[in-house]
Amino acid sequence: MSYQCEVCGKKPSMGNQVEIRGKAKYLGGVGTKVTGISRRKFKPNLQSIKVSTTNGTVKTMRVCTRCIRTGTIRKAVKARPFMLPASASKKA
Repeated sequence: MSYQCEVCGKKPSMGNQVEIRGKAKYLGGVGTKVTGISRRKFKPNLQSIKVSTTNGTVKTMRVCTRCIRTGTIRKAVKARPFMLPASASKKA
């Protein structure tokens, strides 16, 4: 299984890790200098969660946190919510 979101397809992307020394000019220094650049990988924040599918089944998926936060997927309910018995609700 690849390291990829099963909903939106987000996967690792490449970038640079920049090493800097010196003090910024606006802080009273002479400016910052780049002392090294190396390649790095930006990985998505994937979580394994149980998801309710459209036909009502529960499936474990690797989903990025953005899909969870925006409501793109629906998390499975662990237990049914508490309901009062029918006879108790008539008395109240």
